Amino acid sequence: MGVTAREMMETDFVALRPWNTISQAVDAFHRANVKRGQKTFGLVVTDDENRLAGILSLYDVLNLLRPKHIHIWGEMHDVDISGYLDESCRRAKAIQVGDIMSTDVVRVNPDAHLLMVIDLMIKKHVRRVPVVEDERVIGIVYASSLFYQLIERLRD
Repeated sequence: MGVTAREMMETDFVALRPWNTISQAVDAFHRANVKRGQKTFGLVVTDDENRLAGILSLYDVLNLLRPKHIHIWGEMHDVDISGYLDESCRRAKAIQVGDIMSTDVVRVNPDAHLLMVIDLMIKKHVRRVPVVEDERVIGIVYASSLFYQLIERLRD
């Protein structure tokens, strides 16, 4: 295992565009799961020049589907929300990724030491860090990949 982001990053990643719909993003999440062979909970969003625009994470999607004022509804058993989830999902499909993605994205350069990447992931509570060079995304370091590489190092 290398010690820089360049040596650890995955370069074959699925990216979204801000104008993709949530329906298209769902398909992209599925492709990423198949490609990586494990669950993917966030995808990088880039423009046509592969410049970082944001990240669409599972929390962004969950936040879209969550009723805005749920905290004042009381206990869920005393509120009639039958059909709400299906209707929310139906409406969400047409929403654009750029409307709900996170734009304040933690990123690193390719020569960042992995200890710095680990520190950023812990401090900022992120599971993936885009690797950016000359303003373009060239790879992603996933916390899960990093963790399993570290497990191998710990086993030796």
